[in-house]
Amino acid sequence: MEKLFRNRMATAVMLTPALAVYTFVMVIPIMWSVTYTFQSGNAISGFEFVGFSNWIEFFQDDTAIDALLFTLRYAVVMTVLQVAAGYGLALFYIFFLQNKSSLVRTTIFFPVILPTVAVALMFSRMFEAAPTEGPVNTILQWLGGDLTDFLGTPTTAFWIVIAMDVWRSMGFYAVLLYAGLVEIPQDVMESARIDGASGWKLVRRIVVPLSLPVLLSALIFSINGTLKVFDSIVALTNGGPGTATTPLTLYMFRTSFAYGEYGYGSTVAFVLTILCLIVTVFIFRSLRRDVTE
Repeated sequence: MEKLFRNRMATAVMLTPALAVYTFVMVIPIMWSVTYTFQSGNAISGFEFVGFSNWIEFFQDDTAIDALLFTLRYAVVMTVLQVAAGYGLALFYIFFLQNKSSLVRTTIFFPVILPTVAVALMFSRMFEAAPTEGPVNTILQWLGGDLTDFLGTPTTAFWIVIAMDVWRSMGFYAVLLYAGLVEIPQDVMESARIDGASGWKLVRRIVVPLSLPVLLSALIFSINGTLKVFDSIVALTNGGPGTATTPLTLYMFRTSFAYGEYGYGSTVAFVLTILCLIVTVFIFRSLRRDVTE
């Protein structure tokens, strides 16, 4: 097998089909989309070359800037919370439940496989203020509080979206990080315990450094997913109230398919692509530097 892989002709023959599929499915559509960023119009009315007008319009568009800021805020908060929650659950499985954690892991993972629309409907009913009062408002009024339109207020709508998505995703990150934690050699853990490390010191000095590779993967996976959030927000708030919870993905969708501005929509999509690349490279290089030092 090693001799086969040293043969450049054999390697090229094996790689060509995969590279061809990747080129036609990924590279060509991306390059095609990039050309749209310098054009205005759509498939019905036709396209017109406008140079950098779409890029200038993006940075002068208050709605686009608000969508960009919301996307960044959502991505940072969600990445921190869902990875932290998943890591905490993974540590709980390892140090407390141990071999008895299978049922708990399955139960916590269950929200991951639920349909997004069903989860959004459940949360909207929980925080509903009209035409009927949801459980949260009922409890607040029972405690003497006022009726609150949670999904009609920008700040509370943001945190409800965060709560829903953390609840849905923490089981996935718990399983992902648990798979990395179980690979830590037990003799290293036992040696650390013999040397007096326990509790938080054991986690900080031994567990976290040895689990950095899988933690890096979780962070990159999380930040890329949260920057491209779409379905949960559409199902729960549809970007409202107003445009308070509108991410770049939803703004791009509306611009392209509701208003027929393919060029400007492609510009928004390309800004998001650049943002994903910058954040991924930053996280990867930062954590790789910590691992190698």
